[in-house]
Amino acid sequence: MKLKLLAMAACIGLAVASCDDTTDSIGSSLIERTDKLAISTGVFDVATRSIVADSVYSRNAIGYLGKVKDPETGAYITSDYITQFHCLDDFNLPEQDSIVSRQDGLIIADSCEIRLFYDNLFGDSLAVMKLSANEMDKPLEENKKYYSNFNPETEGFTRTDGIHKAHVYTIANKGDSDADRKSADYGRNIRIPLNEPYTDKEGNTYNNYGTYVLRKCLANPENLKNAYNFIHNVCPGFYIKSESGVGGMAYISFSQLNIFMRVKYNGNTSKTMLKFTGTEEVVQTTRITNDKATIKQLADDPSCTYIKSPAGIFTEMTLPVDDIIKNHANDTLSTAKVVLTRLSNNNDSDFELDVPNTLLMIPADSLYSFFEKGNLPNNRTSFITSRDYTGSTTATRQYRNTYTFSNISNLIRAMAEARDEGGAGYEALHPNWNKVVLVPVSTVYSTQASGSSTTQVLTKVAHNMSLASTRLVGGTGNTDKIQISIVYTKFDSK
Repeated sequence: MKLKLLAMAACIGLAVASCDDTTDSIGSSLIERTDKLAISTGVFDVATRSIVADSVYSRNAIGYLGKVKDPETGAYITSDYITQFHCLDDFNLPEQDSIVSRQDGLIIADSCEIRLFYDNLFGDSLAVMKLSANEMDKPLEENKKYYSNFNPETEGFTRTDGIHKAHVYTIANKGDSDADRKSADYGRNIRIPLNEPYTDKEGNTYNNYGTYVLRKCLANPENLKNAYNFIHNVCPGFYIKSESGVGGMAYISFSQLNIFMRVKYNGNTSKTMLKFTGTEEVVQTTRITNDKATIKQLADDPSCTYIKSPAGIFTEMTLPVDDIIKNHANDTLSTAKVVLTRLSNNNDSDFELDVPNTLLMIPADSLYSFFEKGNLPNNRTSFITSRDYTGSTTATRQYRNTYTFSNISNLIRAMAEARDEGGAGYEALHPNWNKVVLVPVSTVYSTQASGSSTTQVLTKVAHNMSLASTRLVGGTGNTDKIQISIVYTKFDSK
């Protein structure tokens, strides 16, 4: 059964849906009597349930490191991550004759370190934690998809006889001087020194890892021609693993491999730092370890549904497509609005989990392919919304306990058309044909100029890997249902 697509009627329907006045005479006020617009409405229940995410596609700009106790469940969540380091195209080292740092006449690095810069964190920044920096034996490849349960150690990606540097730290990193902290360009970070003697795969030993990198690049400048060469020929990256300690998780915005040496220029000797940065241009992926038994227990709660990250729980909705289109074959489906109401979290902790700010609605069968392909919401079969709020500025913003998908009528139509075109047996072959999943996501916007004005354009949608959770009204055993509100329109010549 198909619904006719009438663009004019859809626009009128949207206007009607946003008005609080009665609609008895709207049709005759907008068009001539010979072609009246008939408007009708309907409200239908939407079945919902929680589903366990298990693992999610993990290619994010942010890396997550640490271990915390979930204040909502008491279970532990651990995050590790893998980072590669980016080399600018045709990067050049200082002239060899200008390098002062030498040992037995050979160029060396005075010191070397990895810095993990973070903008946000969850938990206690002074909690004593322990990590290990593990040298990768081979790089993660661009053409492969890595999920949040990928373990580089068991999959043979870490070098067994390479760097395995244990490091005790606090996220606050009190090792930095007060002068550094007061600097305008200071970025909060965790510092991992790599100054022990290092032996490469050929058995050559260097005073530290930085010296190895320098000599590999001096011996073959092609290794610095681009990021691919640097990653495949010099430094495949590091697996930064949370080893012990509980209480803090850092949200790493970027990682940096720093190499220090002394260089003489115009007769003066100065310290120089070479930096290679882990950014979105290279592979960065987070590994999440959740308590599966606890996650399943939450998902089985029939009194509500959950949205929980990282790699935790999504909410599945079964849209009542048949009920919506029944007896409306000749009508246009103008609007279909869904409001999701969240429930307060049941915990009393000093560290509350964030409430997910942005939700993505996608067909259940697209749960994996959407992210793997780097898709963006198209407002036909996929939609994005943020938590509802009042106030026109950030300072006056007050969040409500709702998320609103204002109009998913295109999705209802697409589901109905696909089922009708599929013929007999379509539903048996596609049991998820009328199901969608609500996924917590993070978004990236870019600024685009048009004349004298600028606009923010959505450029990336990825799984939210931060610590966030909320409960929604609904569930298999709850009498309070999520509902979808429908506005139908059709032209009536009577």
